[in-house]
Amino acid sequence: MSRYFSYLNSAINILEKYNGELPFAIYSKQFFTANKKYGSKDRKEISRLCYNYFRMGFAAQEHTIEQQLIIATFLCSNEFSELLHLVKKEWNDHIAATKENKWNFIKASFPLKDIFPFKNKLSKDIDPDQFNDSFLQQPDVYVRIRPGQERITTDKLNTAGIVFTISNNNCIQLPANTKISTILETDVHVVVQDYNSQRVLDYLKRNHGDILPDSDTIKAWDCCAASGGKSILLQDIFNDKMELTVSDIRSNILSNLHARFKTAGINNYRSFTADLITGNYTPPEQQYDLIICDAPCTGSGTWGRTPEQLYFFKAATIELYAHKQKNIVNNLVQYLNKNGLLVYITCSVFKKENEDAVSYILENKQLQLIHQELLTGYDKKADSMFVAVFKH
Repeated sequence: MSRYFSYLNSAINILEKYNGELPFAIYSKQFFTANKKYGSKDRKEISRLCYNYFRMGFAAQEHTIEQQLIIATFLCSNEFSELLHLVKKEWNDHIAATKENKWNFIKASFPLKDIFPFKNKLSKDIDPDQFNDSFLQQPDVYVRIRPGQERITTDKLNTAGIVFTISNNNCIQLPANTKISTILETDVHVVVQDYNSQRVLDYLKRNHGDILPDSDTIKAWDCCAASGGKSILLQDIFNDKMELTVSDIRSNILSNLHARFKTAGINNYRSFTADLITGNYTPPEQQYDLIICDAPCTGSGTWGRTPEQLYFFKAATIELYAHKQKNIVNNLVQYLNKNGLLVYITCSVFKKENEDAVSYILENKQLQLIHQELLTGYDKKADSMFVAVFKH
């Protein structure tokens, strides 16, 4: 039996047992750890089949898992497929065609637009068809060059023979699955950070001289810091002008942040655990000039990287996150200085978490909206994000 039939059967076995409770990357790692017979190439091919399956979202769900895997392999691939050669040989002749032509060729019984069925909930500036179709391709890897590391970064990539493009002076786009840590020192030379995640503080970068206090230092609080990517970005923008405080609800995440900050050369900061939803916390400072709130959200703008989240998504989840976001902002504003800035960020594409959140803040808080932007990534093989900047 061809190993590709074995891959197909293994993928079916995994998918029949997977329920979406864990990120698929963790679940599949546990599966392969428990089943030592799979080599490196086996794991790669089986994982690719599974991720392609999830990329179909809510389309083709009336088909068997095996049929969905074969259809997904065709729609998500651009190069000759050994699996298709065995089961649908003639499909390989059309492997490089457009998605629409592929769909027409196989005479699919399902609408391609059913991949993402929540279009009526999208933010107004999202192109629903482009966003829907973007799930059929894996996003690229993006890194941000840290200040002073431009030459060494490009030299190392060129020496390694890596194809890359550079934009905005310090944003590098690399092919999906590039093992960047084998080439560059992450958090020293570069920060692994999506294209739009690099851009969410651009408004501050362009205008901070005009909109933040004219003082020697800026008191900044990254209140949903997670592993610290945006804090490192803040540090690289403001350098020694910033007094940084970071917080997260998860102490283990803050442990990861501390290790990452050490590598990044960030030593002068304060940290504490905080449940922002309940308001049961006391920040080290009573007032801040700048609060960065990368709010917990559905993460729908990043589902191209984690398509299993689309596959298992329930629309009611949007309202749950919107409620959390309102509570968080309600509890944050009291710590914002007069003329201070609140930067509200989500990696969501849903209006309820984006524009509706802005409307709520304007109606219920004494804040002025000075900037709002939806950063679309589906046309760049990147994530989509939303940012709004308020002034107290």
